[in-house]
Amino acid sequence: MIVKLTLHQQSYDVELADNPTAKAFIKQLPLTLTMQELNGNEKFADLPHPLPPNPIRPETLYQGDLMLYGGHTVVLFYETFRTSYSYTPIGKVVAANKLQDAVGRGNIKVSFSMMK
Repeated sequence: MIVKLTLHQQSYDVELADNPTAKAFIKQLPLTLTMQELNGNEKFADLPHPLPPNPIRPETLYQGDLMLYGGHTVVLFYETFRTSYSYTPIGKVVAANKLQDAVGRGNIKVSFSMMK
């Protein structure tokens, strides 16, 4: 399933994972979050309602990964890097190579919605 991510009036397709976490995420849409900058490689925000976590340790996070940290925090990665943390996959931004310039270095408002 594909959902739409919108930031700075630019839209991106997000291909969702086939798991209970992504299915629960869909039920919260439409959703607008103010995502905070962290570490120069990710944006994060707490969700209004928790999602069911099933964390894995991916070793490498890729530009465009949309992950759940814990049960309440959604994280959008805009750079690729190695990690020792565990996350639950929610989805992946298609054409993520354009994402880094779009997100900038500060906090951003991001909207998620169903594709029409």
